[in-house]
Amino acid sequence: MTIYNGFAGTYTRQSSEGMYQFALDTEKGILKNKGLAARVQNPTYLTISESKEYVYTVAQEGEQGGVNAYKIHPETYALEQISSQLEEGAPPCYVESAGNMLTAANYHKGSVGMFRVAENGKTAEGSFVTHNGSGPHERQEKSHLHYAGFSPCKGYIFACDLGGDEVITYKPTEAGLEHVATLQLKEASGPRHLTFHPNGDYAFLISELSSEIAVLAYDAEKGTFTVDQYIKTIPATFTETNDASAIKITSDGRFLYAGNRGHNSVAVFEVDQETMELTFVEHVASGGEWPRDFAIDPSESYVVVSNQHTGNVVLFTRDKTSGKLSRTNSEVDIPEVVCLKFM
Repeated sequence: MTIYNGFAGTYTRQSSEGMYQFALDTEKGILKNKGLAARVQNPTYLTISESKEYVYTVAQEGEQGGVNAYKIHPETYALEQISSQLEEGAPPCYVESAGNMLTAANYHKGSVGMFRVAENGKTAEGSFVTHNGSGPHERQEKSHLHYAGFSPCKGYIFACDLGGDEVITYKPTEAGLEHVATLQLKEASGPRHLTFHPNGDYAFLISELSSEIAVLAYDAEKGTFTVDQYIKTIPATFTETNDASAIKITSDGRFLYAGNRGHNSVAVFEVDQETMELTFVEHVASGGEWPRDFAIDPSESYVVVSNQHTGNVVLFTRDKTSGKLSRTNSEVDIPEVVCLKFM
């Protein structure tokens, strides 16, 4: 029997109390809600250290926002808070950990941040860069940073500015973040999240406002991108509002998955391993409303989808040959659920 444990980030605007713990029993094909993992305000996004020893989460305390660090108990997966970096204003919406660094993207402030992480997992005070972009969409009145993540070699940090239709490359230095390059995307596209193909030569960018995926050829030496393909995440017949959400790729690089809030689905794409061109496979109903995030389990036989508005996490089986998803009868309730991460 194999059980994979994970953590769920949430909003705490209604009944949620913070970050929750869940588990997947792969033999029985069922999810279990293991209860509250940490009482914290609006831990909407989280990341787990490469060593699997620490969890870093978006955090809020009153009028302050920032990131909290927690040590994971190796047997029970209980969390012990070990540090907190908060400052005045809204909390970030995204965090990512790599080695001795932690990134944060702040939607409301339009900033990207970098925190140094000590050997004991504690975070130091961050350094930030504030953007000044805008676009033609009503939600693009200013920069809204929605992602800040690392290149495969960890030598660059990429920031997605939904408000400015840009992906910005930074080099982390002792002094802070040094600007390297900027990729301009389609107007009113709203770039949200980025994920790399395992080969490290291509990345896939999901744009929230235009519900599109851009296939990006990556120059590892320069830290720059060029766009090779755009493909929609929703059917052409769907005319209601849709906000594209998460994007994930399998470890073999053969299949890509994208979330649709509004269409309430997960879109499945096959990746051509020579050209990296995407071919649409199917849409699968998310089993709830507003699929904010999803996660592929470590065995890659399952996908769990978090539906924020209905507060449910739904389990799907994944066909490794076709990439297709099939809903199971298993789901758990986690209020205001946003982010899902497996250990």
